[in-house]
Amino acid sequence: MILELVEFNSPKGWTREQVAEDARHVIPKWQGNKELLRKHFLLELNGKTGAGVYIWPSVDAARRAHDEVWKQSIIKRTGAAPTIRYFDLFLLIDNEQGKVTEFPQAAEIKADAA
Repeated sequence: MILELVEFNSPKGWTREQVAEDARHVIPKWQGNKELLRKHFLLELNGKTGAGVYIWPSVDAARRAHDEVWKQSIIKRTGAAPTIRYFDLFLLIDNEQGKVTEFPQAAEIKADAA
């Protein structure tokens, strides 16, 4: 399982509500992406940085969703390119559901190690 962390500048002067309203407009897009398992919308407490935490089955799925067109839309809205990092999500503790899930090693990690 892949966790993708995407960070970007919040548009200057925007309030939390403005950021949230902007985010609401992309809900249908992300709900329509059948490869996306989960997405969290984040805003740094000082409001300067926004982030998205995405759970994907593969890095390829993440890269398809965050293609050059998407990156350019972020640059246009925020004035800077987003930073994107990928992590091997190997263990999840979900206290709300009372579950612990351990995931197999991500295929991309295995390929890089060989």
